[in-house]
Amino acid sequence: MSATTIAKLKYGNTNTFLIRGGEGSVLVDTDYVGTMPMFYKAIKAQEITVKDINYVLATHYHPDHIGLVSELMEQGVKLLLMESQSGSVHFADGIFAREPRLGYKPIDERCATVLTFENSRRFLAELGIDGEIISTPGHSPDSVSVVLDNGVCLVGDMEPYEHLSAYESWTDEYLVLKKDWKRILGFSPRTVFYSHANERVF
Repeated sequence: MSATTIAKLKYGNTNTFLIRGGEGSVLVDTDYVGTMPMFYKAIKAQEITVKDINYVLATHYHPDHIGLVSELMEQGVKLLLMESQSGSVHFADGIFAREPRLGYKPIDERCATVLTFENSRRFLAELGIDGEIISTPGHSPDSVSVVLDNGVCLVGDMEPYEHLSAYESWTDEYLVLKKDWKRILGFSPRTVFYSHANERVF
């Protein structure tokens, strides 16, 4: 089994993560547009350069998760787009358009590597990363999670497990969230990392 390592990068309001395997890496999420200078400082502090990042994957296409994707793609980072996300890539375009001073450039998904969930394990294995990417649509239809064989799970904006019971009166939402957590727990996670909350150790 290859060694898979994770670097946590916090340079704004969103926790982002660089997963590295022996043959490549995937950056999971970015922060809001305009945070690139802080991103550079964050990766420099961990002796990482943009050239060390092969792919960028968004757990979902809300503005605080994809603000730097276009800029990273311009620097050679490839966009990894899951099959359930194709229709959501431009979800945040209208939001960013209200802040023209930030100079946001819409993502060009024509350059993306589109991946099915079924093939995600094989794709990650080619990078030396042991794990897979799964659909967890409880937060938004395009939401995905990364589950690694070492027990680490990156779940984006999924509602924390300890809050699940609060949704019981919201039948539809509760059932989707419950299904998401059932899938995650099926991988026997040791640590779950959230985008806007502290990690949970199981």
